[in-house]
Amino acid sequence: MGINLSTINLYKWLGDSAAMYQLGFQDPATTSMEGIFLFNLHLLFVIISIVILVGWLLFIILRNFAESNNSNVADFTHSNHIEIIWTSIPALILLSLASPSFSLLYSLDEISFPELTLKILGHQWYWSYEISDFNSCSNSHNLKYSSYMLTDETLQKSSVGLFRVLETNKRVILPTNTHLRLLITAVDVLHSWTVPSFGVKVDACPGRLNQANLFIKRFGVFFGQCSEICGVNHGFMPIVVLAVPSVQYHYIIMTNLEFN
Repeated sequence: MGINLSTINLYKWLGDSAAMYQLGFQDPATTSMEGIFLFNLHLLFVIISIVILVGWLLFIILRNFAESNNSNVADFTHSNHIEIIWTSIPALILLSLASPSFSLLYSLDEISFPELTLKILGHQWYWSYEISDFNSCSNSHNLKYSSYMLTDETLQKSSVGLFRVLETNKRVILPTNTHLRLLITAVDVLHSWTVPSFGVKVDACPGRLNQANLFIKRFGVFFGQCSEICGVNHGFMPIVVLAVPSVQYHYIIMTNLEFN
């Protein structure tokens, strides 16, 4: 399904990529990433509350119990009430974190019946893809293609290239609102197929087949990179996913099957 860059010129303004000095997550595009984003907000609230409480306690102790302001030594060694409090409160905090985290982990591992399977192979230093769920009337070959990073010279000559070190010659096209299955492996060394907007980060291990589920909720162009150090050109293995409505996706697939 190696479509040319001119085919996707219409979608070049829909890029979901990292921004300059970005500290937060990219906009979620899947239900999994939405759950990760909400859990992050919950975790940040708990952490900020703990920092404020501990900081306030330290300030009160330094102000009221400084050696220069107190001439009398405390005459107690322990307090049952305080020990109960500082044991029970952290336990309750951990429970408040455990419940949503376990729910999120189980939802990430949930296996649904996929309507489409995308096979991903990591190489040094590019990605190759295969879709074998479609057959045309004239032939029965699978859609196989390799995705390489565009060089600076190509970006200067092309009107499509937006992001340096993130653009590829062929983009992965996936349908929205469809249950997808990703089968990920490698042929040489360890890689990691990562797209932040999807909340997907799966290791590609030689001799092992890893699986991930994906359900894209909105269309657009999503960028990712290999997240496992895999050699000298590790930083030059970009991933570009173009998510389109299902009708357009099937039209593109069948067109490439018939005419390629």
